[in-house]
Amino acid sequence: MQQAETISAIATARGEGGIGIVRISGERALSVADAVFRAACGKTLAETETQRAVYGRIVDESGAVVDEAIALVMKAPHSYTKEDVVELQCHGGAVALQKTLFLTWRAGARSAERGEFTKRAFLNGRLDLSQAQAVMDLIGAKTERSLKMAAGHLTGRFSGQIQAMRRDILGMIAHLEAAIDFPEDEVDEVVTDAIEKKVVDIRNKIRKMLDTAQTGRILKDGLLTAIIGKPNVGKSSLMNVLLREERAIVTDIPGTTRDSIEEFVNVGGVPLRIIDTAGIRKTDDVVERIGVSRARAYADEAGLILALFDGSQALTAEDEEILSLIRGKEAMVLLNKSDLPAVTTDEMIRDRTDLPVFPLSTATGEGLDKLEAAIAKRVYHGSEEGGEGGFVNDAKQAEILRRADGHLAAALRTIGAEMGLDFISIDLRSAWETLGELTGETVGEDIIQEIFSKFCIGK
Repeated sequence: MQQAETISAIATARGEGGIGIVRISGERALSVADAVFRAACGKTLAETETQRAVYGRIVDESGAVVDEAIALVMKAPHSYTKEDVVELQCHGGAVALQKTLFLTWRAGARSAERGEFTKRAFLNGRLDLSQAQAVMDLIGAKTERSLKMAAGHLTGRFSGQIQAMRRDILGMIAHLEAAIDFPEDEVDEVVTDAIEKKVVDIRNKIRKMLDTAQTGRILKDGLLTAIIGKPNVGKSSLMNVLLREERAIVTDIPGTTRDSIEEFVNVGGVPLRIIDTAGIRKTDDVVERIGVSRARAYADEAGLILALFDGSQALTAEDEEILSLIRGKEAMVLLNKSDLPAVTTDEMIRDRTDLPVFPLSTATGEGLDKLEAAIAKRVYHGSEEGGEGGFVNDAKQAEILRRADGHLAAALRTIGAEMGLDFISIDLRSAWETLGELTGETVGEDIIQEIFSKFCIGK
């Protein structure tokens, strides 16, 4: 276990609340806490058993009471950081919390850096790197599926797969090195045949993981989704229905939405960064023209376009232009106002595009369930629903897996070229070390510092 300075920070969000927590961690955590906390029972926290809650008061250097509090005592190694940890649960007012934090600094702690508590949990062996990164993913999860993916990473489901592959590769390296040490056995061909099969098996596992990368990234960061259409087709109504609140202004006046409105929406468990854009049409209004330009830009940038048309009206030149705009893009065509007599039908739309068409009504909610199911199916595109805990969830993880796969491919080429066993071992060791970057076993201090610098203070 790493010994380090004692640190402290406020571990709860800013603002007023029922409680606010000051977290202290390090070899002097108990003495620092004892300097600012007086237990009602008269015992010191150093005398208190681990995993106990103690009622008392926060006091300053003169003994004046700052706040009532409960101290949670977690002695090493039975704590988040595997160090001595004390959490002072105060009332959630900003002044009392800041005063308590300042008193811990006066007592010998220093201000924690961003992510330093979790960094210590990693350095002390409680979490590997992928689990540590999952802590912030868990905090930032926007849907139940996002939460499930983060929780799976935190509990080691993802890193367990990586560790299993590393063990297999290490076993192959040991087998090769044994064969190199005893060349008189003349078993090169037998060894390479067995290793070739194992390498192919591991590459298949990596490819299967990489197939989840796009879905994992969307579940973590959200899918940028643009709602486009001409004015008054129900774009803002669609956004309000998906949000289940009146977020966008809805009127019968064309051009009400002049700028883009962005919100996160939970659609069938998938987080969408959904953007309600200005109606696309020709206009002399300078402000509205800027909004239309932005709508076109979002259509180019979005990972998914929801193109909305009024099914109760005939298609216009503006509608035809929008159909041209979304051709070749990831898009869904929505025929709104299905509760009214149909003038434009889904067959008419299918004659013009091969994109999927969904009749719906933002007024009654008819058809929205089918749209949500289709969006979820598109996002998962073959990835196993329920297996989110093992998904690749960011570009860095995917890039490391691709590099590891490249080293394994090199090992197969080396075998095919009938080169020496030591050359195969070099390629396999490169793959083993590369996979270790995912768990933090083969990364440098600079990479570790960069990762934890993105955390919030107090975590």
